[in-house]
Amino acid sequence: MIPLSVLDLAPISSGRTARQALQESLDLARHAEALGYGRLWVAEHHGMPGIASSSPAVLIAALAGATERIRVGSGGVMLPNHAPFVIAEQFGMLEALHPGRIDLGLGRAPGTDQRTASLLRRGDADDFPGELALLRAFFDGPVQGIHAVPAEGNSPQVWLLGSSGFSAQLAGLLGLPFAFAHHFSGENTLPALERYRSSFRPGVLESPYAMVCASVLVADSYEQARRLALPGALSFVRLRQGLPGVFPSMEEAEAHPWTAQERAFAEHRMDGQVIGSPAQVREQLDRLIADTRADELMVTTAAHDPVDRLRSYDLLASLGSAVDGTLTLRRAA
Repeated sequence: MIPLSVLDLAPISSGRTARQALQESLDLARHAEALGYGRLWVAEHHGMPGIASSSPAVLIAALAGATERIRVGSGGVMLPNHAPFVIAEQFGMLEALHPGRIDLGLGRAPGTDQRTASLLRRGDADDFPGELALLRAFFDGPVQGIHAVPAEGNSPQVWLLGSSGFSAQLAGLLGLPFAFAHHFSGENTLPALERYRSSFRPGVLESPYAMVCASVLVADSYEQARRLALPGALSFVRLRQGLPGVFPSMEEAEAHPWTAQERAFAEHRMDGQVIGSPAQVREQLDRLIADTRADELMVTTAAHDPVDRLRSYDLLASLGSAVDGTLTLRRAA
């Protein structure tokens, strides 16, 4: 059985505000909990007009306060952007307030463009292992006589995130759970998971635990799902062109004067996603799970209308079943 979880990017759609996007994130968290999804993570992005999740710790506090059972965490906090001491304080406090429900997913990327990163980055990403070791140490006790209160004794579940092999190997060597951003870098998924498993040494975990995050959009028909996915493809085209903006509507995406190059990029982007009717999505997910041997599947769904986004999670949930209150998919035979 494969547990199902949710990654929320807190998208700001055209015609709506960041305040509305954050409220929609709260609505999604309550909805996901009611459906039985196991965890909900939020990402760290900066300087992007279409994404409201610039401060994961603050948003996690609100999400955890609005729910009762679902695990809430970061997917992730970009460690080089922050002092390990501050992250320990923040996530120790979250764990103290919501014991047993907080995940701390950590990444190395800036979560923004290079100009914005220059305002954020306080350290060298190449020292990620050292920064990680310092952060974890604060949860165990004082470091050089300094206490990170209330981190001591209130450690969240620590994950490493990645879209390449570096964090995969480090997670394996440290015996930590690993989450791969398949939705962002699908061509690296299998090599990174192989590196994680082959380098794994017992640590926090006795055996490897790999979660794969995929972009999934489920609708009543394939045609409807592809139409709903087109704005997300246009949003990614604009991001790659250095023109990030709010999440476009279907009408805006269909009226866009697509160049041949943009169209090919969008098609390639959508081909790497899991899109279709419930039956088609189930078939695609079965292949993804079989190929990756994932222990858990996290899904992120991008749609202009929050109603369509919630509907997609409803349809996906209908493919699974509850095991001890947690939504799961049965592995295909």
